[in-house]
Amino acid sequence: MNNATSQQFLTYLKPYRKHLMATLLLGIIGGGASVWMTYLTGHAIDQMIGVDQVYFSQLYPIMLYFALAVLLATITQWLVQRLANYISYQVVASLRKETFDKLNHLPINYFDTQSIGDITSRFTNDLDLVADALSAIFTNIFSGMTIVIISLITMFNLNIPLTLVILLATPFMFATTWIIAQKSQQRFTEQQQLVGTISNYVTEHVTNQKVIKAYQYEEQVQASFNEKNQRLNVIGQKAQFASSLTNPLSRFIDHLSYIALGLVGGYFILNGSEQLTVGLLSSFIIYSSQFTKPFIELSGITPQVQSALAGLSRVFQVVNQTEEPDDSQLPNVPTKINGAISFEQVYFSYQPERPLIEAFDLEVAPGETIAIVGQTGAGKSTLVNLLMRFYEPQQGSIQLDGVPINTYQRDSLRQSFGMVLQDTWLFDGTIRDNLLLGQPQASEEEIQHVLKEAKIDRFISLLPQQLDTVIGHHGISMSEGQRQLLTIARTMLANKPMLILDEATSSVDSLTEQAIQEAFLKLMKGKTCFVIAHRLATIKEADRILVMHQGSVVEIGTHDELLAIDNGYYQQLYNAQFVEEA
Repeated sequence: MNNATSQQFLTYLKPYRKHLMATLLLGIIGGGASVWMTYLTGHAIDQMIGVDQVYFSQLYPIMLYFALAVLLATITQWLVQRLANYISYQVVASLRKETFDKLNHLPINYFDTQSIGDITSRFTNDLDLVADALSAIFTNIFSGMTIVIISLITMFNLNIPLTLVILLATPFMFATTWIIAQKSQQRFTEQQQLVGTISNYVTEHVTNQKVIKAYQYEEQVQASFNEKNQRLNVIGQKAQFASSLTNPLSRFIDHLSYIALGLVGGYFILNGSEQLTVGLLSSFIIYSSQFTKPFIELSGITPQVQSALAGLSRVFQVVNQTEEPDDSQLPNVPTKINGAISFEQVYFSYQPERPLIEAFDLEVAPGETIAIVGQTGAGKSTLVNLLMRFYEPQQGSIQLDGVPINTYQRDSLRQSFGMVLQDTWLFDGTIRDNLLLGQPQASEEEIQHVLKEAKIDRFISLLPQQLDTVIGHHGISMSEGQRQLLTIARTMLANKPMLILDEATSSVDSLTEQAIQEAFLKLMKGKTCFVIAHRLATIKEADRILVMHQGSVVEIGTHDELLAIDNGYYQQLYNAQFVEEA
């Protein structure tokens, strides 16, 4: 994690400065109590001179103080743990909230280039790692710092040569931890990336189990998963192994310092040093243990910290993404609009080296229904993306009632369109909640009317709770056709001045489709409509049909006019669907 990431993360800690100060104060008290226990231990040993030579009158108060120190250290450690957990999970909750908020403000092209499972993994796995690591760090660092400082001062006061023996080993501990951390951090980054890849793989294949089973593709899916899982296993083992070396190596260096301490201390005592007693040497050994313990404990959680750092970097990759430009200062689309749409010399490409739409011109009159047909990849959905400002054209202008749409707020522009897409989206909740998404103030009569128009009223009337029936993962299941009928009803209820229908009846049977077409004709009356369809029977009544090929309009006219063009694109499409079937 670089300095910029560190500085960015510190901003999330600022609201909890009081809690951090309280944790620090408790850590100082607890650390002081631990050091006091060590002093009392040595003092108690010095009250035991030999057999039948124990100064109990002085030992009893020492034991009482020792019990008090233990109680104080225990209580403060418990409070530090509670505060550390609170700070850690509050910080991560804020970070998770900001990351989700960022997703709501990112342009569509970000989601077109990122896997859903990988994004989900950053919210769950990566941020959970950050929370656990923060809690472990805060729990150790506050009391640990106090113990290190007080132990060091005390050791210097007791015996400078022995203190220098301990200090001599400390740089080796730091160097060992730093070198191994530098070597293993890249592996932890790879590990978290692989976790995101596997999360996306699982999400994708669980969602599409019907297709997998229909094609008997289970073995290939399992083999591919095993390969990814094995890569994660290898990378994870290498990362954990390298990072886990820090703790045993730190302990090894620490134990060497104990041996050196015993040799030097024993030498002084055997040579009759009056400044060093057995009790004092015992205290000193414990002080040295307390001095190095925080470093060893931190080295023990190094793998956890490194995983968290890798996860935090991945989360900040989302947080630092460029949002859609703020356009809150722009006016809203007028409440009453005619719905005249014009494309003027529009150029657009998803990739600079592959132009898609070039010099595109189109005039759509208010209330006109425009059907857009063409082969896959012709640019049909791209026109809708440009019209909704999910993408911006590289050149040219798109106007609504003579005003460029980029001079209006994006949200206001999008609220002027009702949309029914091929991919239905209904959130977990009641049917009523889903229907009211675009028109929260709709009356019961309006709801019942659109349900009848969308031919889904009978299905809902048979449900136990009817409109209050919960759908989604925790409710009843609906067929794809029923889900699409519900989205159609939702769009009808919203009653927007302009409509976009992208394969709106693709999951509906022919009889129901015919009935819905009648409802659509009522809904579309007086509204500017764009209809994308592969089933040409659904667009015969359109005012004009645009036939697109490689980003350009190659033919335009009514259904009959286009069929009359000998060997034209539309005629070929139509014949492919109907004549050959006949």
